[in-house]
Parts: sequence; structure tokens; C-alpha cells
Amino acid sequence: MIRMAVFLGNAGKEYEKTRHNAGFMLCSFLYPDAVFSVKFHSAWAKEGSLVIIKPLTLMNRSGTAVSEAASFYKLKAEEILVVHDDLELELGKAVLQQGGGLKGHNGLRSIKERLGSDSFFRLRIGIGRPVHGDSARYVLSPFAKDEIIKLEQLFSLIASEPVFSSDKLLLSV
Repeated sequence: MIRMAVFLGNAGKEYEKTRHNAGFMLCSFLYPDAVFSVKFHSAWAKEGSLVIIKPLTLMNRSGTAVSEAASFYKLKAEEILVVHDDLELELGKAVLQQGGGLKGHNGLRSIKERLGSDSFFRLRIGIGRPVHGDSARYVLSPFAKDEIIKLEQLFSLIASEPVFSSDKLLLSV
């Protein structure tokens, strides 16, 4: 059972609508009225029995926030869901899985290192891969207006599914 949902992104106005912030964007969509406090190097809130965190560290150091919260709540990796952007999935797709490869995602790598396990659940939000150019620059670039519409359609679909109680899920708009 998922007891903590971690939404990955980078804090700061300049990153607000960037591809790397797909996790933060989904959190705002799902929990628009959540009241966040600062704890565990994160924006932190509770929705019922679910702990929600948005790490305030840079993406590549997300493991610090996740491990602090997991330690405080005595959570196993299997009780944590990490929501993140994924270059390998096209925009408009999302996949829920447990464990698996890191696919070069430094936020996931940091979490795995700090938890000592990769058995946490992941909700991978597709942002697509750039046709040309640098992936690092791409993930920090903002979504186009038509891409935001597609992303919000996906978020609506995610909101209508039992994401936090499923073992495997594939969504597409």
C-alpha cells in the first residue's frame, strides 16, 4: 500500500512549467487545496493517510528529502510512490510500475542511493525525447501551450484511476 507520494520537480518560478516539473504539476492538479509546510527538505502535506512531498532540493538531490521523510514515517521503499517525468515515454502517456531501471534519471538515482533500494513505485509521466539537441536542456525547457493541454488531459485521466492502489497501469491520451 502506498503511504507516501513524492512528486519530483525543481523549486522556483523559472522551473514552474518545465518538463522536469511534470511531477510538481501533477501534484498541483491532484491536490489544488493542499496546505503545504516545509519539512524534510520538502513542501510537505497530508491528504488523509497519504503523506505528500515535493522535494525542495534540486532534482538530482531528491533522495535527501525522500529518505528523511521515509525514515521519519518508518516507511519501506515499497510504500513510496515517486512521480516523475520520463524522456522514454511520449507526451500523453503514463506508466505505473514498481522498481525497474533508472533510465538516466538523476532524481531516481538519488532516491535509490538514499533508500538503498529501487523497489519503490514510480508513476512515469511521458514528456517525450527531443528530436535534436541536448536532453538536459530539453527537460528544463517549458511545455508548449498545446503540450500543456495534452498533459492536463493525461492528468485528468490519472485523477480518475486508482493510481495509489494499483500495481501496474498504463494510461494514454
